[in-house]
Amino acid sequence: MAFDFKKKYKELYSPAQQPHIIDVEPIKFLAVRGHGNPNDESGEYQQSIGLLYPLMYTIKMGKKGQFDFVVLPLEGLWWQEGVRGYNPQRKDQLSFISMIRVPDFVTEDVLQWAKIQVEHKKKLDTSKAELFTDTEELCVQALHIGPYDSEPETVEKMHQYAQAQGCALDITDPRHHHEIYIGDPRRAHSDKLKTVICQPIK
Repeated sequence: MAFDFKKKYKELYSPAQQPHIIDVEPIKFLAVRGHGNPNDESGEYQQSIGLLYPLMYTIKMGKKGQFDFVVLPLEGLWWQEGVRGYNPQRKDQLSFISMIRVPDFVTEDVLQWAKIQVEHKKKLDTSKAELFTDTEELCVQALHIGPYDSEPETVEKMHQYAQAQGCALDITDPRHHHEIYIGDPRRAHSDKLKTVICQPIK
């Protein structure tokens, strides 16, 4: 049976809608960095997704029979250069790290092997793909249900909760606004979208 990280780490991938505080351990990701509006169909964000999934499934199938695993949801770190905090309305100024969590066996050698396979079979430029370890530590988290543009309502509740617990927002490089996209946004109605939102605090 394929190992499912979502079942082991339910606090990350199946959290409550109500804001709560969580201490996140360092996590290894397959990642692609970029800039620009995520809604731009020909932009860097959409291109990053088109690169991450072929690489992830190449790694998964290449290890089948040794260590099979369920490919985890897409995640993203978001920020604006030179801006403290996070403003999702300024989409054209966004920088991001688009990423998918990987098992520990995924080393640089494994990634390089997968890149060669994808470049040969899919004719994709894989040069932007990298292994990246995210170290968030203490965060306030909540599950947002609904359109991405209504996320500020949930974020405001998270800020109020964190303040009530004696904590302060700490979105400073390299600790960024973090989203986990549960399910397939291409298939779900916008009102049913599920997004785990995580913001660093101190």
